[in-house]
Amino acid sequence: MDTNLPQTSQPRIVIIGCGFAGLRLAKDLAKSPVQVVVIDRNNYHNFQPLLYQVATGALEADSIAYPIRKIFAGQPNFFFRMADVERIDSGRNTVVTSVGDIGYDHLVLATGSLTNFFGLESIEQNAMQIKSVPNSLNLRSYLFQNFEKALLTEDPGQRQALMNVVVVGGGPTGVEICGSLAEMRRDVLPQDYPELDLKKMEIYLIESGAEVLGPMSKESQEKGKTYLEDMGIHLRLNTHAQRYEDGKLYYSDTEFIRTQNLIWAAGVNGAAIDGLPEEVIARNKRVNVDTQNRVVGQRNVYAIGDVANMVTEEMPRGYPMLAPVAIQQAEQLADNFQRLLKGEELKPFKYLNKGSMAIVGRNRAVVDLPGDLHFSGFLGWLTWLFVHLMTLVGFRNKVITFISWGISYFSSDKALRLIIRPYKRHDFNDQQGVVAAEHKVATAQYHPPVAAPNAPVVGG
Repeated sequence: MDTNLPQTSQPRIVIIGCGFAGLRLAKDLAKSPVQVVVIDRNNYHNFQPLLYQVATGALEADSIAYPIRKIFAGQPNFFFRMADVERIDSGRNTVVTSVGDIGYDHLVLATGSLTNFFGLESIEQNAMQIKSVPNSLNLRSYLFQNFEKALLTEDPGQRQALMNVVVVGGGPTGVEICGSLAEMRRDVLPQDYPELDLKKMEIYLIESGAEVLGPMSKESQEKGKTYLEDMGIHLRLNTHAQRYEDGKLYYSDTEFIRTQNLIWAAGVNGAAIDGLPEEVIARNKRVNVDTQNRVVGQRNVYAIGDVANMVTEEMPRGYPMLAPVAIQQAEQLADNFQRLLKGEELKPFKYLNKGSMAIVGRNRAVVDLPGDLHFSGFLGWLTWLFVHLMTLVGFRNKVITFISWGISYFSSDKALRLIIRPYKRHDFNDQQGVVAAEHKVATAQYHPPVAAPNAPVVGG
């Protein structure tokens, strides 16, 4: 019991997941008279917004990942256990993990999100995703493996399918990876594959809505669309991916795009954990919480970040699954734990919208700020770079990322095009459900309640 954690008279707060929400909560509890125990399946925190740059060779994985134990070095009330969470036993105030049971006084779910394929099994079995470091490294290898195959095939149709890339989902993630792929097509691939006619490489972005960057302002949507078209991206708006068969992505009964490179960035579900009552799991598999982030019907179980479904009058569909929401919920919950220890009333969560942004390519980005302020271009690009650089965990990661970006900017080259661990497509799919939400999820696997998936399409 308790996997060799020290016994204490202080309340024990167990946090499952060390993504944006879990990390901030644990740090904000550093000076509180509590024992903080973080459980995660990985021993590192990774910066998910830059995973696409790992996938396209702009950054190495260790530029965006940082050891959890090093982050909390010097915090005496912090303890970490690397484990898979199997289920919650709320009756015993216990988390059942792969390394043993861990008791808690208060439990916080910060398990993040999983990819939502909306029941499209053929796509789920064959598409690639960018939700974890292994996903990104596999995608990078897979893309370059296909270009190696394109050199060898004599079939023009097969060669075209190996070169084509289709990205499904027009949110920030989909837009950002399309822009990065377009720059790679222009600057990198012609150097490595002069025998191929890279002008024939086609990049498609499929979006079910009428605009790309749906959560952003109309100005940013239009500017983002213009950037993508200028970079040679084929946009298919108001288009639904239906199935993927024999290297063909069908978007109607008869219309399809030939591709061996299908990237899914179209939706996410919450990553709930077994053991919670079925009635607290929303249809998008997020966990219903009140305005204090307490799981509905539970006395001492909380949820923050992407997994938390907080429905209010202002947000009838719940707060968006964004890093700023996760961080602010963690900060508020840390404050509420202090109030709880003092016997004071808990304060409800209030979200302060600090804006949103997305990058399309070099000198091309869009930024929305409160007060109906919008800007783009070089200034937007600098703003995006600065915000993401400052948000990275660890001084070393900030320096390495800054240097890598500087070299890429002036040389128009991405040197990290290594096929270190080749694999077949089924190798990638074997990892789905295990590493799909590795950046936050500590669960070994999730057995959802019987409910039809009905999550909104979210690109980021």
